[in-house]
Amino acid sequence: MPKFENHRPVRHSPENMFALVADVEKYPQFLPLCEALSVRSRKERDGKTLLIADMTVGYKAIRETFTTQVLLNPADLVIDVKYIEGPFKYLDNQWRFRASPEGCIVDFLIDYEFKSRILGAVMGSMFDRAFRMFAEAFEARADKVYQADNSASS
Repeated sequence: MPKFENHRPVRHSPENMFALVADVEKYPQFLPLCEALSVRSRKERDGKTLLIADMTVGYKAIRETFTTQVLLNPADLVIDVKYIEGPFKYLDNQWRFRASPEGCIVDFLIDYEFKSRILGAVMGSMFDRAFRMFAEAFEARADKVYQADNSASS
């Protein structure tokens, strides 16, 4: 039952980092292993947004698509991802964005297990490396997006 947890300080505001992570349709542009992402449905209620999304990840000749429910809670700066269907027994993913003097702390937690032991053996170590690269990918994306915003407003 692989689990990965990261608490990363970044120099961007919690609101900006939340917005960046919440913009799931852009993931294929910058996120390692993410080949495609489509939102099946989007519902707004009580200031929160509930998405149903399909993500395709790939590594060499292996491609897997899975479906998740993504709850975006901007008031609390929290994103909760729950697994619906695909190659996993389960997958839980949480994002939290906490203010810090330098910007914010991005808390990322993912807990998952593949249904197939073979797929788990093949994809497991690669997923672990990818999750370690995710934080860097999101921070690099924030630097690019918010640097552009800052230079445009100067």
